[in-house]
Amino acid sequence: MNYSLPNLHTLLMALTIFLASSVGACAPTAEPSASLKLEKIANELLVPGEAELIDLTYPLSPDSLYWPTGSRFEHQQLDWGMSEGGYWYASAAFSSPEHLGTHLDAPIHFSENGWTNADIPVERLFAHGVVIDITSKSNASADATLSVDDIEAWEQRNNTLQEGSIVIIRTGWASRWPDWETYYGSSTPTDVATLHFPGISPEAAQALVNRGIFGVGIDTASIDPGNSSRFEAHQILAAANVFNLENLTNVDGLPEAGFDIIALPIKIKDGTGGPVRVVAIVAQR
Repeated sequence: MNYSLPNLHTLLMALTIFLASSVGACAPTAEPSASLKLEKIANELLVPGEAELIDLTYPLSPDSLYWPTGSRFEHQQLDWGMSEGGYWYASAAFSSPEHLGTHLDAPIHFSENGWTNADIPVERLFAHGVVIDITSKSNASADATLSVDDIEAWEQRNNTLQEGSIVIIRTGWASRWPDWETYYGSSTPTDVATLHFPGISPEAAQALVNRGIFGVGIDTASIDPGNSSRFEAHQILAAANVFNLENLTNVDGLPEAGFDIIALPIKIKDGTGGPVRVVAIVAQR
């Protein structure tokens, strides 16, 4: 659901102050001049006036898709109704694998010395957004991948990718959610050897690392294509402490550039990933 905020600048400046004040909690790995950078983002792109917030996150439920070798999300109502005191009271418990639904892959997921969820500097979770569209390639082949040529073609239209960006790969695959067979590209989706969906080539992953990006997102189940057996894009990105955002939705409403992303995962100590709320902020100019 999209929302229009008439007093966006006040909200964003408050958010900037909060994020900047949080940088001290991760000082050993914090980015240089993080608070100045966050203020620059707020002032540069998120100007006074209206903006559109686009939620790129699927809601979690027991029906959410999960990685075929993983397990489902569980949600149990513990108290749900009128209390003895005559007021409404609701409480529930949930259990979940780290990697299901819209989630973040922390670098340690594929890099022994990579950051965990809790290690990722908070300012890296608030960044300029970029969309590279490979929908036409994905329509032609379920095994399509982002190539270096795709990145360079984007740069010809928009200038060089800005260091510190979060790059979203739009494949059009979100339209297949939540059907197991069409989303995973297999009539036997529990067999990971049979999966077919788009992803990122190893060469493109390295090209993104070379440009100094903070994170990569995609509207499929994995940064690597479904037919990958070595998860090379994961390995390359994780080695550079680049995080992934997988199973994104609503990316069809995003421009190629000129917006910001906030991606805040559950902060799990030693976490290899976790559910994440991803929101795009598109200024109305």
